[in-house]
Amino acid sequence: MSSMTSLSPARRDEHGNPTTGSAEAVEAYDRAIDRLLRFHPDVVDQAIALVADQPGVPMAHALMAYLSLMSTDRHELPAARDAHAAMDLLRTNEREAMHAVAVGQWLGGDWIGASRTLDALLARWPADLLALAIGHQLDFFLGDARNLRDRPGRSLPELDPSHPHVAFVRGMQAFGLEESGHYDLSERAGLEAVAANPDDVWAIHAVVHTYEMQGRVDEGLRFLLTRTDDWGSGNLFTVHNWWHLALYHLEAGATGEALAIYDTQIHHAESAGVPIEMLDASALLWRLHLDGHDVGDRWVVLADAWATRLEGERWYAFNDLHGVMAMVGAGRVADARRAIDRLEAYVSVPGPGTNIAMTAEIGLPACRAVLAWHVGRHDDVVRELEPIRLVLNHFGGSHAQRDALQRTLLDSALRSGQVSLARTLIAERLSLRESSVYGWTQRARWLRAMDDEAAAARADSIARAHQARFSAVTATATG
Repeated sequence: MSSMTSLSPARRDEHGNPTTGSAEAVEAYDRAIDRLLRFHPDVVDQAIALVADQPGVPMAHALMAYLSLMSTDRHELPAARDAHAAMDLLRTNEREAMHAVAVGQWLGGDWIGASRTLDALLARWPADLLALAIGHQLDFFLGDARNLRDRPGRSLPELDPSHPHVAFVRGMQAFGLEESGHYDLSERAGLEAVAANPDDVWAIHAVVHTYEMQGRVDEGLRFLLTRTDDWGSGNLFTVHNWWHLALYHLEAGATGEALAIYDTQIHHAESAGVPIEMLDASALLWRLHLDGHDVGDRWVVLADAWATRLEGERWYAFNDLHGVMAMVGAGRVADARRAIDRLEAYVSVPGPGTNIAMTAEIGLPACRAVLAWHVGRHDDVVRELEPIRLVLNHFGGSHAQRDALQRTLLDSALRSGQVSLARTLIAERLSLRESSVYGWTQRARWLRAMDDEAAAARADSIARAHQARFSAVTATATG
């Protein structure tokens, strides 16, 4: 029997999960999972080496498949398919077989089915940290805030409380708590996770989200700027956390700082060119675009990077939207329209698939709205976005990421004279983030549309006061 079909002795990984492979292979797998939890780029090299050195280990191929799928990049699908095919050739235990099912479902377009399979797997083996980490990412891609919160919460009581990985699971829970609106619990969990592991970039990201959703920009700036060494380089989440810092700078009125971060950290000549980073680039430039800032030729460069991602097989609607943003920002209207035409053709043929549903419900109207905004059809923007504004999570991402669409809707409501809708949107925003500079500047715009210049001036004054406080934090933290 070949090594690809033989069954190695049954062992357990460091969290007690049954794992097929030699002691050496299981130890290498454990090291890779540790790197995965830290979002350390070494995890990719370790997975490749593990597959090469231990081709008969099912979990090596599972890890390789998941790393490819986590990228949300259709260009990585062949690698995931190869890993899945290798798993199918191996004799596996029940846990490993369930991983193979989850990978197959995800590859087949059933993202929700893959998430449910991982839920079922974790019910049997709650300490399977690969299933937990990957399931958590799937919940993020699906915009499933409840499972983002509850999946790590279900596993935490079953983990050895003395194991250092427990704090990483607490960091996952922190993000789910934030996306579910439990901000006090989220902050507490996130800070505990970071205290245990200062390099836990996911927990850092959870804390940053918590501050953003409450308008605590000064605390967010201080938190990030005073611990840049912990998150600012050397991890797979670097770009996204720099994006968050850039958003804070925008709120503090430091557009130049935000653009400097864009150029040095988010998108530049040495960027990897992967969708999960390019969408951050699009989201940042789009906010600047909405506010009338000139970003030079950055849109053109970014649109070139997105070009091939908008052709061929459709895979993730959230990426498609940000690709269309780049085309629109670069003035490539014809390319944006062709991309939208391809999406319309894609959803016109009924069939199974999570992404088809996400595209039809959210992705396609969002793409049409972005194009409509660019050409000045603001009534059409409202027509596309207002009916879906409360369910934007159905196509994934976080509240902070989806805010680009909320801002697009608000801007078009004001531009098209739909003042009642604009008032509603502004009130919702300020009721949650009283210190929101953006919220107060938009209220000032609305008040001027209502011919109340005195009240508009007061709103502007409040915005400037918050902005000045935020700017002072930046000066202190970097001084």
